Amino acid sequence: MKLLLPDSLPLDPVLPDAVTPVRYDAAAPVPQEHLDADALVVWGSATAHLAEVAGRMPDLRWVQALAAGPDSVLAAGYPEGVVVTSGAGLHDATVTEHALALILSLVRRLPQSCVAQAEHRWARELGGLQPLHPDGPVTTLLGARVLVWGFGNIAQTLAPVLRALGAHVTGVARSTGERAGFPVVAEDDLDAELARTDVLVMILPGTDATAAALDAARLSALPRHAYVVNVGRGSTVDEDALAAALMSGSIAGAALDVTTVEPLPAESPLWDLPNLLLTPHAAGGRPVGADQLIAHNVAALLAGAPLRNEVAR
Repeated sequence: MKLLLPDSLPLDPVLPDAVTPVRYDAAAPVPQEHLDADALVVWGSATAHLAEVAGRMPDLRWVQALAAGPDSVLAAGYPEGVVVTSGAGLHDATVTEHALALILSLVRRLPQSCVAQAEHRWARELGGLQPLHPDGPVTTLLGARVLVWGFGNIAQTLAPVLRALGAHVTGVARSTGERAGFPVVAEDDLDAELARTDVLVMILPGTDATAAALDAARLSALPRHAYVVNVGRGSTVDEDALAAALMSGSIAGAALDVTTVEPLPAESPLWDLPNLLLTPHAAGGRPVGADQLIAHNVAALLAGAPLRNEVAR
């Protein structure tokens, strides 16, 4: 069995003798001499490069994406018989760290402090004696109502951290119930929940169903003091509607780690919006435990057993 491993990160999974690992250039299509591979691990490859060879690998049985959301692999058009597995679980800790950093940056008004620092101004309105719960945007997570839209692995890692800091956390998913000890509302009930939200955290995958999920109507359902944080996929936020909301002051601020077009073009109006914090898709990027996931799924494939993180297609 030939297993292709990308050169975009150091990988050294423990593999059976029957498996031959081969490194390939993740910045290019799989070369002709390796189109006979049985399995392919993907990290950092462009969709166009994957699509170029998707139909020309006759022995391919399995593609392991290391991204939590395997958008590029699914878009490449691999044949029906090829099993696709995702990197769900590999980014929970790192994305949680970044989401928390963005939330706290907004809540603790770090962008405003940076502006004051650049002006060499001691911003007395930001420090010194302050009310715990002032009118307007929250300035602490103590008692804050945080709504996490997309309550999968990452959200279930983030939610206990937010709770430990004093926030009241509610999830949003396709169906209502309880997950990991947190209440979850259905998307059909989202608008009513938005009206009670101090911080909305978006961790949605990029699919046709989630395109522009946070649109003008849902932004208008948020209170004027609410913050929006997106660490999911850029396509899930209507950026024109978000820009209008920030310009009009109908929400207090936002932080985006992802945008619809990446890299964000220099001429994009997002760069200059008031109260918007941008980071360059920095939340993940470091799959933790990739070797173990690959080794597990290789063994399962050889044994004819179910693979971990199989994606329905």
